Parts: sequence; C-alpha cells; structure tokens
Amino acid sequence: MLVKLMHTISSALQEPVIALLIIMAVLTVALLGMLVAEFFTERRCFTLSLPALIDSLSDQEDTAAAITESGMLWRQKKRLLELLEHPQASDSARESLAVNIVAEEQALLDKRVKITDFIAKVSPMLGLMGTLIPLGPGIMALEEGAVDILSKSLLTAFDTTIMGLVVAAFALFISTVRKGWYAKYMAAFEAACEVALEKANQRASRD
Repeated sequence: MLVKLMHTISSALQEPVIALLIIMAVLTVALLGMLVAEFFTERRCFTLSLPALIDSLSDQEDTAAAITESGMLWRQKKRLLELLEHPQASDSARESLAVNIVAEEQALLDKRVKITDFIAKVSPMLGLMGTLIPLGPGIMALEEGAVDILSKSLLTAFDTTIMGLVVAAFALFISTVRKGWYAKYMAAFEAACEVALEKANQRASRD
C-alpha cells in the first residue's frame, strides 16, 4: 500500500518538476539579460577612484558637489546626500542614519544575488528528480519488453539532467560576476559614507 502510494506521488511529481525547470531556465535567461543591461547601465558608469574621492571630500568645502561629481552610482550618490540633509541632527543620529543607509544598500545588492544563488542550488536537485522519476516506469517497461517506453523515459531523464546542470551553471556565473561587482561597490560606498559622515559632523560642530 505504502509503496504504491510513494510510486503514485513520485509519478505525479514528474510534470511539476519539468515545469519548474522550464520556469527556472526562462528566469535564468532573463537574469542573464539583466546582467548584460546592468553592465552597460551600472558597471560601466561606476568610474569611482576611491583615493580621489576621499581627497575630494576631504579638501572641498562643498561636500554635496564632491559627491555629485564622483564616479559612484546615482543611487549611492542619492543615499550619501541624505547624510547632508539633516544639519540639525546630532552626531549619533547621523551615525545611525549612515549605518541604515549602508545596510539598505547591502540588502538591495544581496537581494539580487540571492535569486541566482537559489536557482543555482535548486535546479540540480530538480534535474536529479527529473532523472530518477521516469527511470522507474522505464525499468518496468524493460521487463515487459516495451523498449519504446524505456527509450522515452531515458530521454526525459537525460534532458532534465542536462537542463538542471545548465541552468545551475548560468545562475552560478551570474552570482559570481555580481558578487565581484557588488563587493567593489560596497567597499567604495562604505568608505565614502564614512568620510561624508565625518565632514557632516565637522560642519555641524562649527555651526
């Protein structure tokens, strides 16, 4: 009874597994396109030289102008300018705001990477499930001499295995490239945020 129940459940899972694999494949292709678009819209625009930015922020009285003219991403510039929009705030309040700004930027970048990390981990599992599920009916068909059913089962098994591995490989590639980019973004952003915070505190103490 239990064996038949397990067989029924595993057989019913075949089509959902294949459907999920196809969805992940389409999603990975879309994410690959987004990676290319991100390269042209963000990566190529990130021309920041960290030593030059720190010198510029330290030397110029107009901190907002130094931030605006820097090679950071527009999103990062906007976040850094938030530190300068509260001249009446205390030093501790500005420090809390800086910590929150850095955390929000990190959370945004982590959210992008988590999607492809999830696909890279799950798609091989779905590929393995799609491989094993049709093998049972194929082996039973072999005992009955139904070679055509066996060949169809093996073809399905090979296709799902290949699709799962290919999707995982592309998802891993996207995650690896993005992590390299985002590590540079965050290192520069945190350093710039620290200098901007220091300048804001100095200005508040003078006023």
